[in-house]
Amino acid sequence: MRRAVWIERWAVAGSLALAALPAIAQPALPIDRIRLPPGFAIEVAARVPNARAMTWGAEGTLFVGSVNGLVHAVSFPAGRPPVVRVVARGLREPAGVAFRDGALYVSAVSRILRYDGIEKRLDDPPAPVVVSDRFPTDGHHGRKFIAFGPDGKLYVPVGAPCNICAPDPERYANVGRMNPDGSGFEVVARGVRNTVGFDWHPRTKELWFTDNGRDWMGDDQPPCELNRVTRAGQHFGYPYCHGGTIADPEFGHQRACSEFVAPAQNLGPHVAPLGMRFYTGTQFPAAYRDQAFIAEHGSWNRSTKVGYRVSLVRIDASGRATGYETFAEGWLDGGSVWGRPADVLVAPDGSLLVSDDYAGAIYRIRYSR
Repeated sequence: MRRAVWIERWAVAGSLALAALPAIAQPALPIDRIRLPPGFAIEVAARVPNARAMTWGAEGTLFVGSVNGLVHAVSFPAGRPPVVRVVARGLREPAGVAFRDGALYVSAVSRILRYDGIEKRLDDPPAPVVVSDRFPTDGHHGRKFIAFGPDGKLYVPVGAPCNICAPDPERYANVGRMNPDGSGFEVVARGVRNTVGFDWHPRTKELWFTDNGRDWMGDDQPPCELNRVTRAGQHFGYPYCHGGTIADPEFGHQRACSEFVAPAQNLGPHVAPLGMRFYTGTQFPAAYRDQAFIAEHGSWNRSTKVGYRVSLVRIDASGRATGYETFAEGWLDGGSVWGRPADVLVAPDGSLLVSDDYAGAIYRIRYSR
């Protein structure tokens, strides 16, 4: 890898009201420290406080969730600085955002909210409609990444309300889906400790999701995971088995690892994988097409920090994971952390956006060789 060419184009302060604010200069982020493969460059596309999950609107608006109560909308007018607006406030950890039929869907722990016609009303957002309030109110692993699948249903995960426990599998530690109006909820994957990112393979349309491994089993186990759902109802091991082969010290005696679906790819222990997307653009070289990019938020209690990067899982033509490598790193500089990737999203021009809730930024990674 080489040190990335970088440009910080504009810095935009977080909005303080439901309206756009004029751009205010902020201290430059040290993105010259980010290392990328040859030919790639990174820039700061926008400054967005506590930026978490991202989704595109139909008219090119980037919607960004957070865990500080706000949802932002970022517009990118041609030849001008980005415009950052607050379009929702006062919500409980609205980390997840999804868009369908002109409406923005937002997760708020126990509720899914909908903002109709949002792109026509960025400066005067509508009041939300409650789509569903069926989900648990637990704060532990209560933040929800949400997305619409190729079947037109909204997928909503519910994390385990603990580090390690055996909660009701129909209510916790699963991935569910429902119709856009909140009806017809069903569980499609069980044994999922805490997924904060998923996507569908562009060719097979199978659901793939990240999962955060349990804590307090040491620095080097268990691994975090990238999983693949090949049929509805599969069980991925939690709380009995981790990483496909590691029996849990408390619950592992109850069921064998062989009973569960093993990860498609084990990731680093405690790297905290959050958002993941398959690359569907054409700007990057062909070798990146249909490959999985993962935002690794970084460890919180490991003796030596790991993660704080964007990783890449290589997937072959049959849909099998064949490798795991670093794509972008440098937010962890020695033992010092200045940024934490939270989500990745392919932009219409084929570049890759990366959100950072620690530095309050949206980065854009381009290929121009």
